[in-house]
Amino acid sequence: MDTLPKLSIYNTLTRKKEHFEPLHPQHVGMYVCGPTVYGDPHLGHARPAITFDLVFRYLKHLGYKVRYVRNITDVGHLEHDADEGEDKIAKKARLDQLEPMEVVQYYLIRYQDAMRALNVLPPSIEPHASGHIIEQILLIQQILDNGYAYISEGSVYFDVVKYSRDHQYGILSGCNIEEMLNTTRELDGQNEKRNPVDFALWKKAQPEHIMRWPSPWSDGFPGWHCECTAMGRKYLGEHFDIHGGGRDLIFPHHECEIAQAVGSQGSEMVRYWMHNNMVTINGQKMGKSLGNFITLEQFFTGNHEFLTQAYSPMTIRFFMLQAHYRSTVDFSNEALQASEKGLERLLEAYARLQKLIPAATSTVNVSNLRQQCEEAMCDDINTPIVISHLFDASKAINTVSDGNGTISAEDLEELKATFKLFIEDILGLQQEAVDNSHQDAYKKAIDLLLNIRQQAKQNKDWTTSDKIRNELAAYGFTVKDTKDGFEWNI
Repeated sequence: MDTLPKLSIYNTLTRKKEHFEPLHPQHVGMYVCGPTVYGDPHLGHARPAITFDLVFRYLKHLGYKVRYVRNITDVGHLEHDADEGEDKIAKKARLDQLEPMEVVQYYLIRYQDAMRALNVLPPSIEPHASGHIIEQILLIQQILDNGYAYISEGSVYFDVVKYSRDHQYGILSGCNIEEMLNTTRELDGQNEKRNPVDFALWKKAQPEHIMRWPSPWSDGFPGWHCECTAMGRKYLGEHFDIHGGGRDLIFPHHECEIAQAVGSQGSEMVRYWMHNNMVTINGQKMGKSLGNFITLEQFFTGNHEFLTQAYSPMTIRFFMLQAHYRSTVDFSNEALQASEKGLERLLEAYARLQKLIPAATSTVNVSNLRQQCEEAMCDDINTPIVISHLFDASKAINTVSDGNGTISAEDLEELKATFKLFIEDILGLQQEAVDNSHQDAYKKAIDLLLNIRQQAKQNKDWTTSDKIRNELAAYGFTVKDTKDGFEWNI
């Protein structure tokens, strides 16, 4: 680890890149906000999952032992906002006449299946909010004991105004408490909060509310913001290294988490806050109300009016990795088709790399590839630069494969190791089988057809040779003649 450049990451809290220095020399604690499991996983779920999977993989590559916690929200996330409306999972259960945990289990399995398809590694711990009610009650009681919360009609609210007298509320998002109060003053007195900016720590359940637990204040349920503070502290301690999620969580969710931590234990829990940017579709924010909401399964099958074809999980992953995690990713069919072709070229070069025969010396220069990729990753996880370096190295691979250059045994082994490290282990890209059940027979049939074409070329039967090549091209195959015969792919 001493030979690698120092990892630098952008800290949302300080709004600048900082050298990453974990609280414990060889151990990293990382908490990432996971999904609310009340619907099929979509492109918005894929972005943070892939982003922090990448961080997880790279930290392990650097030699750290990482405890990665990604929670499952299965209670307390209300329909209208953080404090009002019906619980999203409870509403789905009522409409479908199911138990809430049936809804959770069904969509959790679908989410985990989608993550496996995207080659997202499972976290170290995947705790459920509903399994940590005791920890959330204890957190709320500590905040009450410290005077930063109050009880109102069986619910408990965080007193943002009082907290702001002693600490800075808005430190993460940059929001101004005075401006918030001025813009929402007309709502005063219309509900049980002292101030409209206060947020719920515990909500008293109405008689029709399905998901409820006993507490010192009422039968009810925890506020949405409590779960991450309580579970982060349980599994990572009062102070840990990284907290991540989508930038839409900066306010109010992560801002409230900071207030809860300081309000309960007197100090902030998190050292580095990391946020991935949003996914848009043709320049618009993705949302069900806008009619541009596309699930991952629809991407994988092509079954959506916005899609002109199906896109494989690896194409989706590569599409995400081609943009820096802090930049917006705008989906379009053209962008995904370009990613599909780019991934194909990269994996084709990787496959050709395995077949290269070493020579006495190298006429291509690939000696600094590993260092270039490490420097890009250490510069705030800059995957677009890593990918550009891999494409540059692919040109050298193709040059040698086509017989226009040579590579030494030492350089070849280093290049193979570097490609495996960054393509497979860090970027998490992998070759996808065309048809797992009949792949061998399928490949042999295409090889047989191309061998017939080779024989036709030797016999100068150009009509047959061109017909085979053109027909295969019409079906989506690319055929390339090489000095050793031919190569093909789809």
